[in-house]
Amino acid sequence: MANEAINPVGKGREALANDKVVGVLNDLLENAHDGEYGFRVCADEVDASSALKRVFGERAVQCRVAGNELAALIAQYGGTPAEGGSATGAMHRGWVHVKAAVGANSELSMLEECERGEDAAVARYRKALKQDLPIDVLALVQRQADGAQRNHDQIRDLRDQVRARK
Repeated sequence: MANEAINPVGKGREALANDKVVGVLNDLLENAHDGEYGFRVCADEVDASSALKRVFGERAVQCRVAGNELAALIAQYGGTPAEGGSATGAMHRGWVHVKAAVGANSELSMLEECERGEDAAVARYRKALKQDLPIDVLALVQRQADGAQRNHDQIRDLRDQVRARK
């Protein structure tokens, strides 16, 4: 039955139906796609000798791995994984390209854009964690939310370091 949850949640909580779980997971999967694409764009826009090129590349890979985990769980719950990012994410990446085209692709500018993207990612995870998710889904979402927060904090700290040098 597609509407029954296949895994229980904590005591006193009722699990979301599978289609609702899939919806939450697909929102996070779009978020992972946005992160992967966004970090790749920023990696492409910073100077080849910048240490940030490596940082952004590593974050893109982490987002891809998170997306693969989400896609597997979506399939387990009988859903079809989202194939792309969100419209908002696409607009954000377009803005990064525009800034680069007009010469505003400094390390600071790219870090600021990445932090905006990470703010959105953390917010989406917080929203997902408010749902009555089955235990297995909750565990994955919490682990990924913790990773998104670490990414955000690292990007923020790098941004602050670059600001301090100016």
